[in-house]
Amino acid sequence: MMKNINRFSAIAFIGIFILLFNSCDDSSELFTIETPTATTLAAVGFTDLELDAVNTNNPAITLNWGEADYAQQTSINYAVQFSKDDAFTEPVVAATVTGRTTITLSVSELNAAAGNAGLNPFQWETLYARVVSSLGTKSKVEAASNTLMFNVYPYFNYVFDDYFLVGNGVAPGWDNNSVNQNPPLFRDGSDENVYYYTGLITNDSGAYDEGRFKILESTGMWQPQWGESRDEGSDDPSQSGDVAGNPGTQSGDPGRFGVTTTGYYSFMINFATNKYTLVPFDETGTISPNSLTIQGSSTANITMNPLAFDGHLWFAKNIRLIPGDIKFVTDAGANWGSSSSFSGVATEGGDAIPVIVEDDYDVWFNDLTGQYILIPLNL
Repeated sequence: MMKNINRFSAIAFIGIFILLFNSCDDSSELFTIETPTATTLAAVGFTDLELDAVNTNNPAITLNWGEADYAQQTSINYAVQFSKDDAFTEPVVAATVTGRTTITLSVSELNAAAGNAGLNPFQWETLYARVVSSLGTKSKVEAASNTLMFNVYPYFNYVFDDYFLVGNGVAPGWDNNSVNQNPPLFRDGSDENVYYYTGLITNDSGAYDEGRFKILESTGMWQPQWGESRDEGSDDPSQSGDVAGNPGTQSGDPGRFGVTTTGYYSFMINFATNKYTLVPFDETGTISPNSLTIQGSSTANITMNPLAFDGHLWFAKNIRLIPGDIKFVTDAGANWGSSSSFSGVATEGGDAIPVIVEDDYDVWFNDLTGQYILIPLNL
């Protein structure tokens, strides 16, 4: 046993000695980087650029630059940056490339960069551009090019979908563009896939085909429409289930959501999971205000109207709002608001609701839940 230990110790010592010798004899070159020479960004040849909100995939701008000099044969990273000021206080990276010295950005890409940089939509503002070179996966040893400036007229990119009720259990009946209004679903302020409707759904007779409704993406059009995944006739009223859409998931129209008795219900639909719930809601003790007014820096005071079918739902149609804010103010002086633009849940004494782009809007408010939605009509 002692001989084996001695033999192992000798072998280990020889291995360590060889390792140390090779380490001391390492003559490989060190990768050294001197102060780089930054690239030069070529002029774009225009001073004003209006972005087309219709043809968003068209090319908007092509940027060309020379190679930065790092005194090494290595691939160089380039980041295209935009800013609303020439100091690039808060730069926005629109694209990154490696080993290339040109890039073309589409209308939508440049519009997004301008918006992220803080430029307001629908007005001319100056946008600054530069290219920042760097090395390695961690973008070390950065060097910024010269700066270009040009005027840009961005559009606003409204990224949300809106949905509307139709059916004999809700206000409009089976009229997809009713004078009695097609109430919207209220989009979750933090999850754009989730929508709610809390309100009256009627089925006074208890008949199988009464108390029904579906969801439309546009008033006046039957498709796209969303409903129960089961076919009509097999779509027994249920408190939960799967969602189907034409043409969202299939070519034929889906079944109907429904209730068996008249009452207040809370409907939730998730377009990410294609699931829904439809459960009773206790509205006891909730008294609607005598009047409700939209007030704030975005508009002169506008009186909202209660929906004749369900007085807990208030609306103001086709009203002009400018950038600023609004609140919902009752006849008793209570004001309701939130910090979430376009949709959310207002609370009494909450923040003013930001209006971030000028347009004509349909505005809805639910005094049962505090949910609101601002639907732009032209974006």
